[in-house]
Amino acid sequence: MHELSIAMSIVKAAEESARKNNASKIKKIHLLIGSMAGIELDALEFVWPMATKNTMLECANKIFEIVPATAKCLECNHEFELNNRFDPCPNCGSYFKEYKTGKELKIKYLEIEKN
Repeated sequence: MHELSIAMSIVKAAEESARKNNASKIKKIHLLIGSMAGIELDALEFVWPMATKNTMLECANKIFEIVPATAKCLECNHEFELNNRFDPCPNCGSYFKEYKTGKELKIKYLEIEKN
């Protein structure tokens, strides 16, 4: 289960950012998670308490915002939404595409409490 290591990386990045801003605590974290990022949300929810125990995020409210996958066809330049990684372009049927969104894992914002 790689979600534990992902959660621990999120905690590390959030704490580093909070410390740079002289925070004593993180009250809220808002994450952007792409639908094609390869993250199992149920597993991330399950490991979250373990990853945040005794950290600045232990009591923080969390928001996991799912970003739908979109792609641009490399044959006809049509932009479209993906439901499956292997969906062809609905315009021309090509499988050659470039992801525009849906693979991200980002901290959108932190709400902190200063010292």
